Amino acid sequence: MNLPPLATFLPSLPWQTLEVVITVVAALGAILITYGIFLKTEKKQDIILSIGAFCLLIYALYIGNLLFAIAMTGLFLASLIEFIEIVLGLHKDWTKK
Repeated sequence: MNLPPLATFLPSLPWQTLEVVITVVAALGAILITYGIFLKTEKKQDIILSIGAFCLLIYALYIGNLLFAIAMTGLFLASLIEFIEIVLGLHKDWTKK
């Protein structure tokens, strides 16, 4: 039996159930990233993008795609850092004059 790359981390779960959960998490991530693009509030946008990117990062690790995992890690970290900057008051809005 050829197990996915994430199988060594969660060996006790039945793989059919795990595959369904991972697929649902990936779909949720794609929906959240798409929804996050349309949000007007930057604070909400950043948190939604970071959650969506984290969901897709889990999927990328599950399927073993390194390029996809690196891209989602970058998006996750960038949006999370910007969210933290906004919360701490360190974020500068360059569009205001």
